[in-house]
Amino acid sequence: MATPVLDKADAAGTPEPGFADSPYITVTFRVRRFNPEVSAEATWQDFQLEIDPKERVLDGLHKIKWDLDGTLTFRRSCAHGICGSDAMRINGKNRLACKTLIKDINPEKPITVEPIKGLTVLKDLVVDMEPFFQAYRDVMPFLITKDTNEPTRERLQSAEDRERFDDTTKCILCAACTTSCPVFWNDGQYFGPAAIVNAHRFIFDSRDEAGEQRLEILNDRDGVWRCRTTFNCTDACPRGIEVTKAIAEVKRALITRRY
Repeated sequence: MATPVLDKADAAGTPEPGFADSPYITVTFRVRRFNPEVSAEATWQDFQLEIDPKERVLDGLHKIKWDLDGTLTFRRSCAHGICGSDAMRINGKNRLACKTLIKDINPEKPITVEPIKGLTVLKDLVVDMEPFFQAYRDVMPFLITKDTNEPTRERLQSAEDRERFDDTTKCILCAACTTSCPVFWNDGQYFGPAAIVNAHRFIFDSRDEAGEQRLEILNDRDGVWRCRTTFNCTDACPRGIEVTKAIAEVKRALITRRY
């Protein structure tokens, strides 16, 4: 018995939907390349791709690496906007490559892709994240209590108390906010928005007892007072965190000592 086969055209010879018109368009990716083993200067390189505009910038970078130039270097992991590893500047704005659709960034013009600013570029789109993570560690981003013994029951918290810091729990440490900050660009010693957001998450946690310590850390010359409220960080956050608002609340807590 023969296996039935579906034809791509009907009896009249008319192609079925999806076979006549290709969904692909030609897009130019303009990628900033840097390889310290080859040159001390960064250069721009253009790649032309046939790609569905509903695909993501990350898909385009994959096509380049897999099909055109295997030396292209960038970070990515989950590809679903959770790990935060593929933050980069796309058309001059910090974004996650896995959340940015081709069709949403004017594919009729070259799509520029470059590393996030303010951190040392190691190769192509990969930057040294250690200064960023050191600032994160410095604000003690973990629950601290005075009780040295393990609790005999869970530490209860009301829904209202939990809601107080709900927004800042969304941070995925992508560095998009910190590396969009003009203050951070000019002085890498500034803690940066992401570190302050993660300090906020515990300062306003009713179960935590180290709020004063964190406030004193952020009261340093490289802490919250360096913020100039440009809102770049809030605009850049792929998780929609009101970063500038969180920084303002930390400033208010430092002045009033109420949190």
